[in-house]
Amino acid sequence: MPRQTGRRTFIRESIATSAAGALALTASSSGAAPASPTPAEALPQGKIGKLSVSRLLLGGNLLTHYTHSRDLRYVYALAAKYNTDEKILETLALAEANGINTLSVHTVPHTLDLLKQHRKRGGKIQWIICPTAPVNPGVKEYAEQVKQLVDMGTDAIYLWGVHADRLVGQGKAELIGEAVEAARKHGLPSGVGGHDLRVVEACERLKVPNDFYIKTLHHHKYPSGPKPEEIKGPYQEDPGYWCSDPEAVIERMKTVEKPWIAFKVMAAGAISPTSGFKFVLEGGADFVLAGMFDFEIRDDMMVMKSLLARELKRQRPWRA
Repeated sequence: MPRQTGRRTFIRESIATSAAGALALTASSSGAAPASPTPAEALPQGKIGKLSVSRLLLGGNLLTHYTHSRDLRYVYALAAKYNTDEKILETLALAEANGINTLSVHTVPHTLDLLKQHRKRGGKIQWIICPTAPVNPGVKEYAEQVKQLVDMGTDAIYLWGVHADRLVGQGKAELIGEAVEAARKHGLPSGVGGHDLRVVEACERLKVPNDFYIKTLHHHKYPSGPKPEEIKGPYQEDPGYWCSDPEAVIERMKTVEKPWIAFKVMAAGAISPTSGFKFVLEGGADFVLAGMFDFEIRDDMMVMKSLLARELKRQRPWRA
């Protein structure tokens, strides 16, 4: 079911979901946890280490107001005006109520404060967080931030794709292993993110002991998608793409035995959930990480459930 949200639909659904979120938050602020999804609403889950993770995860960019909106600069301000602190807390509660039990975000201090506030209200959603501290030889500063996140209650850590891309590009892939170990020493699942397929290739070649990957995947069949001559690197904001060669990613990941969370699956909103989710699930991803405003969560959850209930044409076995 493709997402079709006109102005009137947006207003109607926004009001409805805000009300639902507010009810959940009212309950949780009085000491009760947000309502668990009913069996009919629960999403299938997979395992990353000891974590049971819903096949659909809540992406963090919209929670930090970063929208990847190409040259439409006003959209950044619009997202910030819409996603107020209370709206973000409503979004977290609504995700849980729809069976999404895990989110991923990077270390924006104010957003991390809101995650802590959500837990104080009774929220149970799991956190997969990527430190943004520099990754230098010895990874001292990075390891310090990892420890801070562990102490805060983070459930899993992964190396930020921006860092991993850069390290591979600079010929310093061995530091990826050091960063992974900095999290593993605390007993948490430790992953590696990346836009650049060379990140996965380097980790597999060096036998980095990461527990999972967070790797971009989306097709290029959208009006603003890149033409072959416009693809000049692993990702680019304008024209907007975050997976430069989707077929190469699909082929390489067939041999990767670790769980894979696909992100940027809708090319930052240019691809419908039905098309984007189906492409990456059939392309071998074990999980889908999707940025969602509150009014999109239930529709996206239903799309995911519908796809998972079908006979998907996967060539890669489920790895989680």
